[in-house]
Amino acid sequence: MKIAAIQHDIQWLNRDANFAHLETLIASAAQGEARLVVLSEMFSTGFAMGEKWVNELPEPFNGPSSQFLQRMAQKYNIWLGGTCAELPETGNTLPGNTFIVSSPDGVLTRYVKIHPFSYSGEDKWFRAGSEVVTLEIEGTRVALFVCYDLRFVEEFWNCAEHTDVYLVPANWPETRREHWLALLQARAIENQAYVVGVNRVGTGGSLIYSGDSRVFGPLGETVAAGSSTEEILLADISPEHVAATRLNFPFMKDR
Repeated sequence: MKIAAIQHDIQWLNRDANFAHLETLIASAAQGEARLVVLSEMFSTGFAMGEKWVNELPEPFNGPSSQFLQRMAQKYNIWLGGTCAELPETGNTLPGNTFIVSSPDGVLTRYVKIHPFSYSGEDKWFRAGSEVVTLEIEGTRVALFVCYDLRFVEEFWNCAEHTDVYLVPANWPETRREHWLALLQARAIENQAYVVGVNRVGTGGSLIYSGDSRVFGPLGETVAAGSSTEEILLADISPEHVAATRLNFPFMKDR
C-alpha cells in the first residue's frame, strides 16, 4: 500500500483557508496513487490552547474538520486522516485531540490522544483518551497515535503484534527535533514495524516547526524523509516486509 505523508503549513485558526490549501495537496497525493493520506496534528487550526482560544478551537462531534476529511476521502477515493479538537458525542465538555480517519466510503474511525502534553498545559484543555485504536486498511494493519504519545513505549508495544504501521501526526517543535527523529526510529526498531511521522512546518503561536516528517521501516531504515518545507512524502508500505522481519529476527517473543 502506498502512503502519503503531507507535511504542510497551517494558517492559525483559519479552517476555511486550511481546507482550501490542503485539498490541493490531497489531490496531488491521490494523483500519486496514495491509498492512505495523513495530515498533521490539528491540521485545520494549528495547536492553539488556553482562554484566548477556548471558544474557537473545539468543534462539535462530526464538525467541520471531520466533515472535511470525510468529503475529501470520498471525493478522491482514498483513506484520509488527521487530528482536530473534537467534542465527544455526549458527556464530557472537554474536546479530545482526536485522530480521525475516513475510509473512501466515508466511514470514520476515531482515536483520542492518550497522553496530553502537560508540559504545555494540553491536559487542562483536552481530555485524555483511554484506548489504543487499530484498524485494517486494504490488508495493512494500522495503529493510530498522536505526537506526544511517541514518548510512551508501552502503548506501541501492547499493539505491536497486530500492527504493520504506526501513524503519528504531530506539531513537534524545532527545538526538540532530535527527540522526534530518534523516537520515531526507535519505535520502528523496537516493534519491527513501519512508523509514519507527519509533522507540520511554519510557525504557530510562538513556536517554529521544522517538519522532518519520516517514514521508517521495520528494520529502522529510512523509507522517506522530509525537509523543512511543505512537501508530500510517498512511501510503499509492505506488511510482508514486516512479517519477514519478525520471522528472521524473532525478538518480540523475548519480551
